[in-house]
Amino acid sequence: MSIKLVVFDMAGTTVKDENKVTQTFKNALQLHGYDVPDHIINPLMGYKKIVAITKMLHLYEVDALKITPHLIDQIHEIFVSLMIEYYQQADFLEALPNAESTLLALKKAGIQIGINTGFSRDIAEVIIKRLEWREKGVFDYLVCSDEVAEGRPNPGMINRLGQLASISEADEVAKVGDTEVDIREGQNAGCKYVIAVTTGAFTRAELEPYHPTHIIDNIAEVLNIVL
Repeated sequence: MSIKLVVFDMAGTTVKDENKVTQTFKNALQLHGYDVPDHIINPLMGYKKIVAITKMLHLYEVDALKITPHLIDQIHEIFVSLMIEYYQQADFLEALPNAESTLLALKKAGIQIGINTGFSRDIAEVIIKRLEWREKGVFDYLVCSDEVAEGRPNPGMINRLGQLASISEADEVAKVGDTEVDIREGQNAGCKYVIAVTTGAFTRAELEPYHPTHIIDNIAEVLNIVL
């Protein structure tokens, strides 16, 4: 069965990250006294951000009673504020090489494009606006982690995109992302292709244990797989 919808992640997959998401997480946590190293933060990048913050607190807060919804919300609010400020003001916010041309080529071939992300909608909209992706027509649908009951690796965002695209068969969908949790999301959704890219938080060697159907170094390779 041919692919009718391809779902792409944002930071590290279609949008150049330059490790800013990790650094912003680090800054938000440091403001509350938690010094979390990059190698702990990076594997959590694809998660819903409140979930990622909760996971990090359980690793670095010895008193579990201090890990309250209020604390998690406070750190998340700082993270969101810092991320929005960055994406609004960054001099060189840009799509990754070949990302826009790949999405447009898929659309020209009659395939619908979904974007999903561990970011909340407010952050994602700033990125979309800065990159002028609506004006360029590079995607059809956007679903963010705060718009579903559960974020990755739960398949809720992919399922929602399938509904928007009027697609009911999972083997008509491909997922493309740069993290372990992107891969598991695609697998949990039953996607025909679960394509991992090495342009983000994980290397090829780090992605291989999660068994995506493909690992690619250039997003343009999606065309050879899907078309």
